[in-house]
Amino acid sequence: MPLNKISMNYNTSRTRMIIPVYGRHIQQLVDHAIKLEDKEEKDKMVLAIVDVMGQLNPHLRDVPDFTHKLWDHIHIMSNFQLDVKSPYPKPAPEQFMEKPNKMTYPGDKIRFKHYGKGTERLIEEALKMEEGEEKQALIESIANLMKKHYLTWGRSSVDDAQILSDIKRISRGNLEVKGDIELIATKDISPRNTALSSSTNNKNRKKGKRKNFKQKKKY
Repeated sequence: MPLNKISMNYNTSRTRMIIPVYGRHIQQLVDHAIKLEDKEEKDKMVLAIVDVMGQLNPHLRDVPDFTHKLWDHIHIMSNFQLDVKSPYPKPAPEQFMEKPNKMTYPGDKIRFKHYGKGTERLIEEALKMEEGEEKQALIESIANLMKKHYLTWGRSSVDDAQILSDIKRISRGNLEVKGDIELIATKDISPRNTALSSSTNNKNRKKGKRKNFKQKKKY
């Protein structure tokens, strides 16, 4: 058959799928079920379609009221035109046209955004603890975490004194940090330095291979 006489069926020219996750074949089966006049035959076909829908999407089995959701979906896919015997009440179209409730976002501001809200909460917990080794261990962990966040933010280096100063500022001077506290070295946690070190090591390996090759080569 000549190419110019082949009828191409593109998705853009097909009817819109209401719930695409089930695929076009399921949508076509639902459309066919709507047209069936025999009530008993229609009920059997819809039950079969619901069963296939469940098999095609096994992940929905973890959802509460799994079967109920499938029946709601088949009614939605039929534009609520299916008149069948259902184990659940037929949903009303208005039920799915309601706007979702507006999500509430935290209104409190973060003083040091590069450290994150989690760091502030850790410092708040440290303030509640009694003085001792356990509290100092937590403060040291917080300081190392802050240093990692600081370097991840886009800086290439940071002075440990800056981190300790920021802990005092976040705690409004209420958290006492010992002066002999030791933080992780910048070269061990900086993404830039790690990448640079890896790149340098790769270059050195290649140079070593070339050198060995030249030494072994004989003319």
